Amino acid sequence: MKISPLAGKPAPPTLLVDIAKLVEAYYSEAPDPSIPAQRVAFGTSGHRGCAFERSFNEAHVLAISQAICRYRRRQGIDGPLFIGIDTHALSGPAFASALQVLAANGVDVMVSAGGEYTPTPAVSLAIVNHNRGRSTGLADGIVVTPSHNPPDNGGFKYNPPHGGPAGTDVTGWIEKQANDILEGGLREVKRMTLAQAEKAPTTHQYDFLDAYVSDLGNVIDLDAIRGAHIRMGVDPLGGAGVHYWPAIADRYRLDLSVVNPAVDATFRFMTVDWDGRIRMDPSSTYAMQGLIGLKDRFDIAFACDTDHDRHGIVTREAGLLPPNHYLSAAIYYLFQHRPDWPKDAAIGKTVVSTRMIDRVCAKLARKLHEVPVGFKWFSAGLLDGTLGFGGEESAGASFLRRDGTAWTTDKDGLIPALLSAEMTARMGRDPGEIYRDLTAQFGELAADRVQAAATPAQKIRLAQLAPRQVSSKSLAGEPIQAVLTRAPGNDAAIGGLKVVAEHGWFAARPSGTENIYKIYGESSRGEAHLRDILTEAQHIVDQALGAVGET
Repeated sequence: MKISPLAGKPAPPTLLVDIAKLVEAYYSEAPDPSIPAQRVAFGTSGHRGCAFERSFNEAHVLAISQAICRYRRRQGIDGPLFIGIDTHALSGPAFASALQVLAANGVDVMVSAGGEYTPTPAVSLAIVNHNRGRSTGLADGIVVTPSHNPPDNGGFKYNPPHGGPAGTDVTGWIEKQANDILEGGLREVKRMTLAQAEKAPTTHQYDFLDAYVSDLGNVIDLDAIRGAHIRMGVDPLGGAGVHYWPAIADRYRLDLSVVNPAVDATFRFMTVDWDGRIRMDPSSTYAMQGLIGLKDRFDIAFACDTDHDRHGIVTREAGLLPPNHYLSAAIYYLFQHRPDWPKDAAIGKTVVSTRMIDRVCAKLARKLHEVPVGFKWFSAGLLDGTLGFGGEESAGASFLRRDGTAWTTDKDGLIPALLSAEMTARMGRDPGEIYRDLTAQFGELAADRVQAAATPAQKIRLAQLAPRQVSSKSLAGEPIQAVLTRAPGNDAAIGGLKVVAEHGWFAARPSGTENIYKIYGESSRGEAHLRDILTEAQHIVDQALGAVGET
């Protein structure tokens, strides 16, 4: 992985996007649906792209919105649609475009009161709470966000009535309909003016912030945090939760400081990520340099990405915890401090997450549910309580309320962040120290993730890797035990492959959100063994891409 010389440094002016030109491109640049890169394409979490590249423009949003209206009618979904936006420059224009279509189609739309930004988990919580105990008049939702992607990106995600990200059956149907609409020149789009849509009788104000903040005590032990006088620092990274944190501090009388309340669509306050781009990734040490530098001011500190569905935990001793470390510690804590959770509730992880979670599961005598990358695979289990926790290596997680019922069924960055303070309060040790205790019990694990650029065509080839393409019988000197292209927990396609040996594994897959690929590796035999694993993994990926050395 080639690290940019700018990585970890303040963003220079040359990296800042021209917001006016970006918004102009959103409205003026028309995509050509005959070009694959300009079509609607749902990745692991919605359609994402850049207006300058004609991969995210008004035409895309109009077509997707109309396709969602068709899907709702087809499925008999006639309750309200909750819609939220993050702070990316294209989110406001995309929201306006979507509202024009939704209102023209007679959809009851719940928009954020006062135009407040809305975290992804606040939309999920609204859907789950509305639908609790209902069989008719079910709600669904849209989140206008490209998550932690760079400032020139836009994104559009649909959440069906279970409240989590839509599955591939749903997104595949919507994607096809939207592309058909694009190819038809948008003639089938119903639309009214924005002024008409805002005044339509079907457009309603909803206080997402108050609904979310007032419910938090049912999922996090905020009394314990307050009672232990835990000093917390949070960096919203200029994201949708920027006004949620002060409200949480005020309502629950917490010692919580917002270290950077700025909202700026250029995200000029960020330090640059590994590849020389601005990216609001709370799991990246390069992007998190600002908060890491303040760690000694607090007992625990944390950040969330732009739509607040991912978390980053910073401790005094360990600095930024690798997501796998925090997920392992959080699982170990939660399943011993939530006595009202179902006794048979399983632990969900993705195929690229650490084996430490497997060891913790065994210690807790809980079932492990291992699925492909994508939080959609956890939504149903979190909704019905068969999963107590679902977590992804990319720092996304959610878990049940304290009484064992559903909280959010989409990733929630705020509750893992606050849980780190609860853990510190209740255990007298921060999550980094708790993870160190786990390594004393279960052994050290060396892990890394390699990322590199990949074209859309290369990503397709990588997603179609097959076991036969692994000709070797060994991995870093050990016999290969399994070559997986389907996840053990649900037999769903991984969209890449995972190679497993006794003391190590690697997985390779294309990103579902950007034009990059990722290789994950882990070893229980130390860093040298891990490097051997990653070297052999890179060779397999190079062969699959058909261009050794070009990626």
